[in-house]
Amino acid sequence: MTVQVTEQSFAQTVGQGIVLLDFWASWCGPCRAFAPVFEAAAARHPDVVFGKVDTEAEPGLAAAFGVRAIPTLVVMRDGIVLAEQAGMMPGGALDKIIAKVRALDMDDIRRQISAHDGAEGGAEVG
Repeated sequence: MTVQVTEQSFAQTVGQGIVLLDFWASWCGPCRAFAPVFEAAAARHPDVVFGKVDTEAEPGLAAAFGVRAIPTLVVMRDGIVLAEQAGMMPGGALDKIIAKVRALDMDDIRRQISAHDGAEGGAEVG
């Protein structure tokens, strides 16, 4: 099952666990073609949040992520953006992404981010 993500629901939606966000628009042919692939992956991975962000209705979220092409997939875990990819992808690719994200040591990722932020003088990235 997928959930609609808005600016109001964003923080609550992406706070914990693995989240895949599909940035799309109703007029976008590739977005419409990717939708059933995304839905099928959601059915295969009920422990993962599959969120859909309508770029027409939520231009602020699209701008915050720098979305320039749709569909764009954003992969997050525990509120941390791990990857972004524009364009359609097959379901098997989504399964591989989820497997890689599940295998990550998030404590190590947080240490890397902290070290990077410290090297940048504490400035926030993004």
